[in-house]
Amino acid sequence: MAFAIDTVQSLNLVLCVAILALGYWGYKVKNNKMSLFVGIAFGLFGFSHLVNILGYAAKLESILIIVRLIGYLIVVFALYKLGIKNKK
Repeated sequence: MAFAIDTVQSLNLVLCVAILALGYWGYKVKNNKMSLFVGIAFGLFGFSHLVNILGYAAKLESILIIVRLIGYLIVVFALYKLGIKNKK
């Protein structure tokens, strides 16, 4: 296991955690489920960045693909639901 501090991955992790926190806050304050979904998706992206920082990316490559795919699908779902809401 190679523990390497990568500035880009670290910054991405910090931003993902911030978006996760803002998504949760948006859900608590406005009861907006879509912001919660986006926050959860970025939490998953943050998890993949953390795994990269810790040096486990090569061992967990197939799992990370699934985690990222789920994250992207959650964002697509949230944007789709927002589009339907605004259409009505």
